[in-house]
Amino acid sequence: MSNTFKIGGVHPNPSKLTANRAIEPAALPVQAVFPLSQHIGAPAVPCVAKGDQVLVGTVIAQPGGFMSAAIHSSVSGKVAKIDTVIDASGQRKPAIFIDVQGDEWDPSIDRSTTLVQQLNLTKEEIIERIKNAGVVGMGGACFPTHVKLCPPPTCKIDTLIINAVECEPYLTADHRLMLEYPDQIIVGVRIIMKALGIDRAVIGIEENKPDAIELLQRKVMMVSGIEVMPLKMKYPQGGEKQLIEAVTGRQVPPPPALPANVGCVVQNVGTVYAIYEAVIKNKPLIERIVTVTGDSVKNPCNLKVRMGTPVSQIIEQAGGMPEDTGKLLSGGPMMGRPLLGADAPVVKGTSGILMLPEKVAERREERNCIRCAKCVDACPMGLEPYKLATATQQQDWEKCEQEWILSCIECGCCQSTCPSRRPLLDWIRLSKNKVNGIVRARQAKK
Repeated sequence: MSNTFKIGGVHPNPSKLTANRAIEPAALPVQAVFPLSQHIGAPAVPCVAKGDQVLVGTVIAQPGGFMSAAIHSSVSGKVAKIDTVIDASGQRKPAIFIDVQGDEWDPSIDRSTTLVQQLNLTKEEIIERIKNAGVVGMGGACFPTHVKLCPPPTCKIDTLIINAVECEPYLTADHRLMLEYPDQIIVGVRIIMKALGIDRAVIGIEENKPDAIELLQRKVMMVSGIEVMPLKMKYPQGGEKQLIEAVTGRQVPPPPALPANVGCVVQNVGTVYAIYEAVIKNKPLIERIVTVTGDSVKNPCNLKVRMGTPVSQIIEQAGGMPEDTGKLLSGGPMMGRPLLGADAPVVKGTSGILMLPEKVAERREERNCIRCAKCVDACPMGLEPYKLATATQQQDWEKCEQEWILSCIECGCCQSTCPSRRPLLDWIRLSKNKVNGIVRARQAKK
């Protein structure tokens, strides 16, 4: 029997409409927009000004601190302005606007498709290249990768886990990446292993991707230290803590503990590919695979999209927005965030654009909690979501903190199982933001 995590989880309809759709290039935008907050941590700081000419790969914003990441232009042209834009979170954020003029690349980037497997770099040089390329976690969390590859000296890392699960319904970007770039992914895994100084890596893939499992198992047969592990279909298998438990049997303690505290580092398979390109090809993180999909979408597809491209443009490439669209999401239906409009730009964390029909997206009338405990059974973190939602409505932030609300991974299992249609995740997200602010203020006073 395939491995999985033990507590909670649900089994949503996979709806992988684009699993057999090969990756296609997205058209270049007329104007590219680069929000300065595309990662966890401090926003990047602009290092260009209005009127500057840039190439594909030019650094346009430097990291704003240790927990930050550089941003590079994905297009060539002229900086039109530094202004604000409404991003995928619905908030207005500082951004750099570049008018596209041709497609000229920085000559230092190796654009060939030649596979390079030899790596004569120290681990310090590897991490520096990853940092300079602005690589962040591509699974959605956008944690700066160079920081993740420098765990505290008190943590003994022995296992690298590659998150190739892609358990979120509808999304297939990672699946297609494994099928079309398997050799680059294997080299990327070896690069990370060298950076961490370890000799064991496990690539975790859910069983609904048998073609990717078979292909990568064949590719790693002659590679020492790398294993491909099929995993049971169960959401949220791709959560860091759930994946670590499924692969190693280890359980990460509550915050502030991290995967490194149990000897593991987890990287998304898209991040692995970005690391290969950064270290081997000197290519910064300027494009990514995005699944554009929905039950009524005319041409659902997987696109290789330059950062800064308007969402509206890639929707048009998928056949346009269906008339029955009730909700536009960045990401999948479980953890994706609603977009206020299609003008938001594609950023480093944009894994998919999902157009849900009105009949699916419609929020039905909320009823009183019937104490059925389905949300408790579904929670993969062992929390009591109904209690957290009630404490949030009462603005009892102390109780929320005491009930471990910061352990919530915002997977949406609770909300998807609630027969009373309570917006549990919405309440919990609100409370998490509030409690996080209280914790930060408390720490600042110490």
